[in-house]
Amino acid sequence: MVAGQEGAVVELEDVSMSYGSRQVTDGISLRISPGEVVSIVGPSGCGKTTLLRAVAGLNRPSEGKVVVDGTPVDGAAPPGVGMVFQHFGLFPWKTVESNVAYAQIVAGVPKKQAHRRARELVQLVGLTGFENAYPHQLSGGMQQRTGLARALAVEPRVLLMDEPFGALDAQTREVLQFELLDLWSRSVVTTLFVTHSIDEAVLFGDKIVVLRGKPSRIVELIEVDLPGARDREAMRSPEFIRLRDRVWDLVMSPEPTVAP
Repeated sequence: MVAGQEGAVVELEDVSMSYGSRQVTDGISLRISPGEVVSIVGPSGCGKTTLLRAVAGLNRPSEGKVVVDGTPVDGAAPPGVGMVFQHFGLFPWKTVESNVAYAQIVAGVPKKQAHRRARELVQLVGLTGFENAYPHQLSGGMQQRTGLARALAVEPRVLLMDEPFGALDAQTREVLQFELLDLWSRSVVTTLFVTHSIDEAVLFGDKIVVLRGKPSRIVELIEVDLPGARDREAMRSPEFIRLRDRVWDLVMSPEPTVAP
């Protein structure tokens, strides 16, 4: 198991997000159960990352609230929330091991214990032998593995992933996708996964949230029930193809119909 605790309940209650006078989202309500993986898709600029940042405590809603396990998120990162960014977000002056250990040390974990846990996670994400390498010495895929290990180091109950594979080449992206699915099979962490890839959204999500509009709203919440394991074979199944086509139609349609 990757996370040391049960996943948290995450609730968005009529959340509207704004930047100055520009409203980005309007009345987003969503409940995510412990251990559930929810993919969020929609056109560029619809507020996917903005909502993720609200759950992380980095942005405050202009209206409504975000609640993690019954505690409102109010301008500070909730305990047990980890985030993986598209562009890695590593400290260039720290080694792989030190990057992974950093969040634990800031949280008050003794340095020796934090580095021991960091070495375990470096091994978990397939970076054994690169503990003392610096980010500039790593490929993009290796940097993203480091970012994932750093997020897992705090034993998150909620994992926020913002286009984590968006900056990678297609082959590396596919390898990491299936490695992440393997990690999730051993974890109960609640996950919000923002992606522009519809295939990725269907492959990863227990549910898919489709955002559209200016400001954006949830036009449909889709339950995903793929047969068997989440693997390449599942991506060839009729249900996967049906779901992919449904999400594509919702994202690309000029005037989506709001689900009742």
